[in-house]
Amino acid sequence: MSIDERSRRRPPARRLDDLADIRAALREKERLAAEAAALAGQARAAERRERELFSSLVGRVAPLRRSAATATPAPPGRPSPLPRQRQRDDAAVLVESMSDTFDATTLLDIDADLSYRRTGLGVDVVRKLRRGVWALQAELDLHGLRRDEARLRVDAFLRDSTRAGHRCVRIVHGKGLGSPGREPVLKDKVKSWLVQRIEVLAFAHARPADGGHGALLVLLASSPGRDR
Repeated sequence: MSIDERSRRRPPARRLDDLADIRAALREKERLAAEAAALAGQARAAERRERELFSSLVGRVAPLRRSAATATPAPPGRPSPLPRQRQRDDAAVLVESMSDTFDATTLLDIDADLSYRRTGLGVDVVRKLRRGVWALQAELDLHGLRRDEARLRVDAFLRDSTRAGHRCVRIVHGKGLGSPGREPVLKDKVKSWLVQRIEVLAFAHARPADGGHGALLVLLASSPGRDR
């Protein structure tokens, strides 16, 4: 029997199921593309805000004037190499800047702790994280820090942890008991920052013995060149 004959003899219900699966796959692909485009747009907006903030703080810059009599000609020699790797790293930091206006609530799981797991990861990842399946390898304490300083500390901590090959880290944001109105100012901000980072796979509140709702356990992706 030829392939065409077998195809014609397939039950109509089976072919409809195949079409439904294809449509579902296309919708999921479109949804992921829309999420990626939204995150890219937010990163570009954050970069513009960083540049505008830097310009407003520094203002106009003018070179110092030196008289011809006192000016000392520079000795001839090879020009200093351009720090291209540092420039690339700085550019990457700007792209990965964490926006304070990003609304992360739609990406959080609707549970008592508002945990987070990247699309495609099973719910068991969050359960394992809470149970301590991954050993804690580093910790960042944000107590006493203002929002802007805390954001920079979180950014540097995630980059350093990823480069060191850490998989599980803890970020202590506090419960807000010492804040005005006893509101946990940094709690929601830290969650919003984390969901914008590509190296963050999941996070959940720590167990009571490890900080409870005043700390987050964060699962990081393996850095390139290391075993997962």
